[in-house]
Amino acid sequence: MHSLNFLRKVRSELDAPREARPFGSGWISGSIGLLAGIVGLLMVIVLRNPSLTSVPQLAAAYQQVPFRLAIYFVLVAGFVLAALSLVLRKDKTLGGAAMAVTLLATMIGSLPAHRDIAIEGVFFGVDFFILNVLFTGLLFIPIERLFPQNPDQPVLRNEWREDLFYYFVSSLFIQLLTYLTLAPSNFVVHNPELGSIRAFARELPWIVQFAVIMVLTDLAQYWLHRAFHRVPALWRFHAVHHSAKSMDWIAGARMHFLEIIILRSVTATPMLVIGFAESAIQAYTLLVYVYSTFIHSNVRGNFGFIEKILVVPRFHHWHHGIEKEATDVNFAIHFPFLDRLFGTHHLPEGKWPAGYGIEGHPVPKGYWKQLLYPFQR
Repeated sequence: MHSLNFLRKVRSELDAPREARPFGSGWISGSIGLLAGIVGLLMVIVLRNPSLTSVPQLAAAYQQVPFRLAIYFVLVAGFVLAALSLVLRKDKTLGGAAMAVTLLATMIGSLPAHRDIAIEGVFFGVDFFILNVLFTGLLFIPIERLFPQNPDQPVLRNEWREDLFYYFVSSLFIQLLTYLTLAPSNFVVHNPELGSIRAFARELPWIVQFAVIMVLTDLAQYWLHRAFHRVPALWRFHAVHHSAKSMDWIAGARMHFLEIIILRSVTATPMLVIGFAESAIQAYTLLVYVYSTFIHSNVRGNFGFIEKILVVPRFHHWHHGIEKEATDVNFAIHFPFLDRLFGTHHLPEGKWPAGYGIEGHPVPKGYWKQLLYPFQR
């Protein structure tokens, strides 16, 4: 009971209004210290159980010196920031939580070595989650601070914990998501009638393959995205993504688990079935991951003629706009010419949406309620 009350107090502190957490109050050091402690704890768990908690392609790196140094740095940072918060903040909840998690990670890390726990053929992407958050956070948070569309929006804005949990779930179950994503293409790819098409695709120059992948996946995603808006049964899943009332680097992670599977399988099928080079597919996968984060980010700017060629934040922000004029527009992810071609383009000169979300905000708050929302009448 005491621990539940303490967790509620931590949550309340993290959600404290801006006036209750000015610079120098210990809130920032406590929040970052808690984040460092959690990251350190996850890193220690990965180090001690790599077979079960890490993506196989990354596991070898965890026995190297740089990874261990990174763990030490994160834990020391967590300890120092927690101590600073305890000194500065009247309410010791955040600092105490950060210190407790950091010390727990340190204690687990200092335990004697044990047999690596493994389940044959199964792994969870704990390490992938850490890399996801660190890579995108370190890349986009400084950009959003330097060039914010909404300068009053804090880094830890409302509902940031829900979106971070979406990151966690999609990373943790990366193996399952990958298997389900590839299932349709694996079914089609063995069709012998595609042999000549696949041979032709492989002979194309690498850069041409990459460009064709971008166009084909965007075309497939355009129509699927449009269907998610127009078909009521599909909209209930996609509404979860549109329930975000703030746009930033982490908002794009809010997506229902089943929508992720459908979206990735449909968009991945063309490039895998046609038989493009694996390196071109991997390069596109990295690009779309960063690009999707970029177009959701809280970044201002008029990109001039680039807005006519490529999707930019202002274009996709209108897709999430709460105004009536923003309803069912801007479905493309890369190329706005698709919206012009099919009559769904909307980008008023110099204007941004007044707000984000769905009129009336029908989608409940919290990951588990949102997971069940599409199945409720």
